Amino acid sequence: MVFRFRNPEKRSMVDPSRALPGRDAEMAVAAKHFVNFHPLRGPYPEGLETAMFALGCFWGAERVFWQLPGVYTTAVGYAAGITPNATYEEVCSGRTGHTEAVLVVFDPTVVTYDELLRTFWESHNPTQGMRQGNDVGTQYRSGIYWYSDAQRGAAEASRAMFQERLTAAGYGEITTEIIAAPEFYFAEDYHQQYLAKNPGGYCGLGGTGVSCPAGVVEA
Repeated sequence: MVFRFRNPEKRSMVDPSRALPGRDAEMAVAAKHFVNFHPLRGPYPEGLETAMFALGCFWGAERVFWQLPGVYTTAVGYAAGITPNATYEEVCSGRTGHTEAVLVVFDPTVVTYDELLRTFWESHNPTQGMRQGNDVGTQYRSGIYWYSDAQRGAAEASRAMFQERLTAAGYGEITTEIIAAPEFYFAEDYHQQYLAKNPGGYCGLGGTGVSCPAGVVEA
C-alpha cells in the first residue's frame, strides 16, 4: 500500500541554500505507457506538441489527461523546483521546491492546447495556494508550464477568463504559477499511470464546479 504524505507545515518554498542536493542519475521508468503503450520518454512522432501542468496529486491529474482524445502519452514527475532527479520522499519533505507535475504529449489536430487548459482549470481548485483539498504542501501547488509564446499567451488568457467566472461564483484569486517549462524529472515507475495500475487508489482531485470558457469554441 502506498501512503500519501501530507505535511501541513510545508507551505513555503524552500530556501535554495536548504534544498536537497539530488543526483545525476535519472529515474528508471518503463519504456511504454501502461494504458496506451506509447513511449513514455519518447521519441515521439512528428507533429505532436508537449504541455506540462500541475494541479495537485499527480495520480488523478495524469488520468484526467490520458483519457482525452488526442493525447498521445502522459507521464508524472517533479518540476519547477531545485533538486535534480528528486525522489518522492524528498519532494514530500518540502526541501526540493518541486511540484507534482504531469507531462502531456498531444496531437494539436485532435485536441487543442486551449482544450487542455480548460481540462486543467476545471479539474482542480486553483485558488488554494500550497494545497489541493486535503493534500497540503508546496508539491501540490497549481502550475502551467509553457513551451512556446503561443502556449504562454493562451495560458494567461485562460487564467483571466477563468478568474472572472470564479469571482462571480464567490472564489478568491487564482494562485496558479505560469512560467516557462522547467526541466521535467520523471517520478518513480510505480507512480506512472498509478490509477490504472491501482483502480481503487487515492485521488484527491476535485474541481470547483465552475466552467472555463477556454477551448469551448474549438471544441
